[in-house]
Amino acid sequence: MVSRSYANLLDLAAGDLLDIPQTPRTLPRVMTVPGIISDMDGGGGNDGDSDVSSSACRERKIVVANMLPLQAKKDIETGKWCFSLDEDSILLQLKDGFSSDIEVIYVGSLKAEIDASDQEEVAQRLLEDFNCVPTFLPHDLQKKFYLGFCKQQLWPLFHYMLPMCPDHGDRFDRLLWQAYVSANKIFADKVMEIINPDDDFVWVHDYHLMVLPTFLRKRYNRVKLGFFLHSPFPSSEIYRTLPVRDEILRGLLNSDLIGFHTFDYARHFLSCCSRMLGLDYESKRGHIGLDYFGRTVFIKILPVGIHMGRLESVLNLPSTSSKMKEIQEEFKGRKVILGVDDMDIFKGISLKLLAVEQLLRQNQELQGKVVLVQIVNPARGSGKDVQEAKKETYLIARRINNTYGSHHYQPVILIDRPVPRFEKSAYYAAAECCIVNAVRDGMNLVPYKYIVCRQGTPKLDEALGRKSESSRTSMLVVSEFVGCSPSLSGAIRVNPWDVDAVADALNSALTMSDSEKQLRHEKHYRYVSSHDVAYWARSFMQDLERACKDHYTKRCWGIGLGLGFRVVSLSPGFRKLSIDHIVSAYKRTNRRAILLDYDGTVVPQSSIVETPSPEVISVLNTLCNDPKNTVFIVSGRGRDSLGNWFDSCKMLGLAAEHGYFLRWSRDSEWEASHLSADLDWKKIVEPVMRLYTEATDGSNIEIKESALVWHHQDADPDFGSCQAKELLDHLESVLANEPAVVSRGQHIVEVKPQGISKGLVAEKVLLTMVNDGNPPDFVMCIGDDRSDEDMFESILRSVSCPSMPVTPEIFACTVGRKPSKAKYYLDDAADVVKLLQGLATASNPKPRHLAQFQVSFESTV
Repeated sequence: MVSRSYANLLDLAAGDLLDIPQTPRTLPRVMTVPGIISDMDGGGGNDGDSDVSSSACRERKIVVANMLPLQAKKDIETGKWCFSLDEDSILLQLKDGFSSDIEVIYVGSLKAEIDASDQEEVAQRLLEDFNCVPTFLPHDLQKKFYLGFCKQQLWPLFHYMLPMCPDHGDRFDRLLWQAYVSANKIFADKVMEIINPDDDFVWVHDYHLMVLPTFLRKRYNRVKLGFFLHSPFPSSEIYRTLPVRDEILRGLLNSDLIGFHTFDYARHFLSCCSRMLGLDYESKRGHIGLDYFGRTVFIKILPVGIHMGRLESVLNLPSTSSKMKEIQEEFKGRKVILGVDDMDIFKGISLKLLAVEQLLRQNQELQGKVVLVQIVNPARGSGKDVQEAKKETYLIARRINNTYGSHHYQPVILIDRPVPRFEKSAYYAAAECCIVNAVRDGMNLVPYKYIVCRQGTPKLDEALGRKSESSRTSMLVVSEFVGCSPSLSGAIRVNPWDVDAVADALNSALTMSDSEKQLRHEKHYRYVSSHDVAYWARSFMQDLERACKDHYTKRCWGIGLGLGFRVVSLSPGFRKLSIDHIVSAYKRTNRRAILLDYDGTVVPQSSIVETPSPEVISVLNTLCNDPKNTVFIVSGRGRDSLGNWFDSCKMLGLAAEHGYFLRWSRDSEWEASHLSADLDWKKIVEPVMRLYTEATDGSNIEIKESALVWHHQDADPDFGSCQAKELLDHLESVLANEPAVVSRGQHIVEVKPQGISKGLVAEKVLLTMVNDGNPPDFVMCIGDDRSDEDMFESILRSVSCPSMPVTPEIFACTVGRKPSKAKYYLDDAADVVKLLQGLATASNPKPRHLAQFQVSFESTV
């Protein structure tokens, strides 16, 4: 089903490819729970409210992945499709992490192509029998989506392979990208057919569906959505080469929780968000969170585990023990090194063989006593690179066997055929050492399976005639570039490209004492058995529930077109400041205080031109000439700059350097704060800042009369942020006994006198008006950064003070939609100027000297 609310998203990738036939509605418009369901094709809005009844009586999780956890086989005689659960699928196994009263529904494709005439019947059967909802992609779309964009472009890039030349990866093809978007759209439509958006949790898996969150978030702003990436995430230097990098990042950020196997992958993702989208992240009570338009997107780092019960049940099979006896007999007197890998260029099979060759060359005593059994799983993709990897593997294996083998001995045995699970388990259990030598791999569960098989089961022990209480040993040689490496602290970690080091590691693994092997094995088994797939699923879902708990405490709405769509989420009382609303209050009040920040408020933050525009000068003059108004620019800028820029604004008040200097009009003198006249600390701070400036390319120091500011907006984002944190710690240490405070802002570290803040400026202006007998009945304060939050807080505190005879109307407004102490927001500096023009038009005052003359004339009459 294609929802009408998605028309603009389909426009994003114009082309014939998107003119695909609509997938038939394979599900009846009914739910598995009581309730009346309205038709989503009615073109409802996307305000985040559900148009589906949420009277669910059973909690549900919707798991979305490229492939369903099903095996499909067509009966040759009847022509009917037969389906069965794939017991080895992680998607099926993760159900063990949920309680039995939770319903799990799967959305994904089948591993077989179903005729269009059979699709509706098959979909109904799969829903009823397996709780599976199939996405039937047209053949051409499926090919372009999976074999095209996923396997030819995303998968190589995420494994650090750049298309430097046509023979080394495929160049970006926009038609394939359009197919990827179309396929993700179809998956999203299927989720929308079955979802109760107020109650259900959606868990999306892997790189095939990275823009799906955007489609769901657009339709249901408050959808509870998690995403887990099972592949590596490349460093920003690699990822930034992808032409659709922003669209994919924003797609992922439309999730509530994003999971990665390792900290490295998460770090790379966060770095990309920082460098390409300008997003900052922080650790919040142990959880990493990205602030994205008022929503906190949480990052989860947790490697997936294996299904202990499934593996142990295979070990208990008679065929497994029988095969293990056969292997032990075949390799009697020899030590078996085991490798189990897919045939592709990233698994490092040829590098592994070169290491074994080096091992035999350097250690003649091992010749005839060591065998590498390499099980080659069928390749998941096809292409020239796979064929070349296979050819190289066989050439090296043949060379090793010819050099070091004999009639009764082959050092390398390649098993290049489908190997049943019981046979693999038998090899795992029999191997002295297991090696995973991939040059890049998302997770790789081979080491975990090896450890469990080496532990064995009581039933296997009985079949083999060994004592259950006997000690177990295992040895792992693991590439440092695979996701499981950090969790296996007892493994020998290697750089797969360093053939000599890998050979030495294999030698150490084979010659290590049994007592040490036992200690390493026990450590690994404790981890693997306690961090299984159920633990992984349970932990992820607990964090997803925590990430979504505040969904209905905030107002949210969508902004942006196409794949740039995102949801802004803010507190219920926070709203855009309407010009009509504030002008109405402005007209009915008589004493007004107007406090304005400068950078990012009356001039754009990113503007190269620092001076105010003639438009700004004009509107400020109009406001200042109204005798009812007291207008101030409150800025961190120096007094010389502000004085020069606003020289034509006679009645404008200025507060420079966050209020250290203040003057009430152009003709009045600058007043310096007496709170902290001692500035000797600047002699301590400046040398420290210069040290960091020299070490950080792109940084610079701004020297003010009362403060020093270290800027790093032009430095490398990661390095600049790291240096800023270090500088902050350094300065706090050296200024511990000085009357100065160190604060960190957006791309700055600032040191200023104690007690100086924009909040004090606001207090002083309001208190002066009260003392002069003109207490304000209208207060407007607009700013865009952290220092302006002090003004908002101070104003709210001051108006509740007993010295204030009447409570004025307060308009505290932040620039940009973000969490703030202010009640209102405006989008940007242009909006601020429009607002000021609206107030100026409402003023339209007589010149101040004429107004004063009129008052004196009327008093004499």
